Amino acid sequence: MSHPHPELKAAPPLPEGGLRVVALGGLGEIGRNMTVFEHAGKLLIVDCGVLFPEETQPGVDVILPDFTSIRDRLDDIVAVVLTHGHEDHIGGVPYLLRERSDIPVVGSKLTLAFLEAKLKEHGIRPRTVRVREGDRRGFGPFDCEFVAVNHSIPDSLAVAIRTRAGMVLHTGDFKMDQFPLDDRITDLRAFARLGEEGVDLFLTDSTNAEVPGFTTSERELNPAIEQVMRTAPRRVIVSSFASHVHRIQQVLDAAHQHGRKVAFVGRSMVRNMGIARDLGYLKVPSGLVVSTKELEKLPDHKVTLVCTGSQGEPMAALSRMANRDHMIRIGKGDTVLLASSLIPGNENAIYRVINGLTRWGAHVVHKGNAKVHVSGHASAGELVYCYNIVKPRNVMPVHGEWRHLRANGDLAIRTGVDPERVVIAEDGVVVDLVDGRASITGKVPAGNVYVDGMEVGGATEASLKDRLTLAAEGVVTVVAIVDADTGALAEAPDFLARGFVHDDTTFEPVIPVIEKTLATAAEEGVGDARQLEQLLARAVANWAFRTHRRRPLIIPVIIDA
Repeated sequence: MSHPHPELKAAPPLPEGGLRVVALGGLGEIGRNMTVFEHAGKLLIVDCGVLFPEETQPGVDVILPDFTSIRDRLDDIVAVVLTHGHEDHIGGVPYLLRERSDIPVVGSKLTLAFLEAKLKEHGIRPRTVRVREGDRRGFGPFDCEFVAVNHSIPDSLAVAIRTRAGMVLHTGDFKMDQFPLDDRITDLRAFARLGEEGVDLFLTDSTNAEVPGFTTSERELNPAIEQVMRTAPRRVIVSSFASHVHRIQQVLDAAHQHGRKVAFVGRSMVRNMGIARDLGYLKVPSGLVVSTKELEKLPDHKVTLVCTGSQGEPMAALSRMANRDHMIRIGKGDTVLLASSLIPGNENAIYRVINGLTRWGAHVVHKGNAKVHVSGHASAGELVYCYNIVKPRNVMPVHGEWRHLRANGDLAIRTGVDPERVVIAEDGVVVDLVDGRASITGKVPAGNVYVDGMEVGGATEASLKDRLTLAAEGVVTVVAIVDADTGALAEAPDFLARGFVHDDTTFEPVIPVIEKTLATAAEEGVGDARQLEQLLARAVANWAFRTHRRRPLIIPVIIDA
């Protein structure tokens, strides 16, 4: 298995007739999926998503792929192909279209509908190209064929990209549910046909590569959801992703069967379910869905609410209910159904919400105590099945953290793919397919681009480090009035501290340290206010660590007397 090396240099020019593949996000992480294909001087982008921040990235709304390597080649982009409508695949499109608004955006009906609703909020009208499974479209030197795949959102597609360098098959996110709710299964006949033609590079979803066997069918959740609707004594509050149309369909059917009315809560849930209903992906029995106002008039055992917030996101409806900061007051006898997965790294936030809801008397039904969620991704058994059907010449696992990519690569090798032809790359690593062989040839910049409020890329690793310091260590502002002639203190400095535990006498011992620093600076002829402030900050920081074992953020202010 070929692995990336930290000492990779910038990639050489692409040999004529070759195909270059660079992931700008989605490798080594779950999120911000974006892959750039280069051939014959043109670029084709598959997906452009966002990554949601971790607790170590305070104040960040979302994280984007790094467009640096394609910024001076925006005019060479022939299209952006979207495999499906999840945020981690479409969330970055508005930011890419801000840089060039007329890039054709290619996707299925539901994917484009979700994207257009999102772009409306950004004030962008995209150039869209609607495709469906079985379609073949040319975009510059790339010939794209679209294949139906089953996932946790309807209308998902894999894409086969034919070029003079060979054929790439990109699965997108997929699983192989044999009894999907919409009867649209992953098209293994198409996979086999493409395999017969010859797949030179296979990009496969690695999310569940470590999970043995096969992913359970969505239909197997029906009994657990139905039982909740049948036995809940009062209201049922369901939390799910705002895009999980199939899961919400099951909830609607079970509620209808047990004589309950349903209301959608939360802007994204109301918007997405409206779109899914209008386009016919969500079948709503007449009279079932009512407004929250009408719901208030009904007895509790006739009520079901469907909201977002399954990931414990601080602002989402569910965590607000747990914190008593929502119009819906959770009470004794209510049942809360978490019909979703736990995104790795979010467990603590979710358990906090579960505990909060339980405290108010709710019965919480979740993946840990009932069969109310199945994954949207293929497990090891399904991946192996695909390798055996497609028989790819080269394999590049995508969509996963390191452990997932490595596990997926191992599966490919076990089905007989030459270990030398299994490429494990990370974001920014350049993989070239030349003369039928895929190999790592270099790298391009692919850092995290933070969206913070209206600022894109304004927040940096350094500013996040400052935020974490503020959170953990506090801040001390030192105001020193310095005699311009002598460089000595004109009066005792002022100290303003926040989050740094102190009393009136805490800072007295640092005054001699400040005097000494200023005296040394005067001897050495340092008179520039900025340099003085840096010296002062370092001296106070060293003192704080020596005496208090704390590293507060020091803000020095020097005023000439």
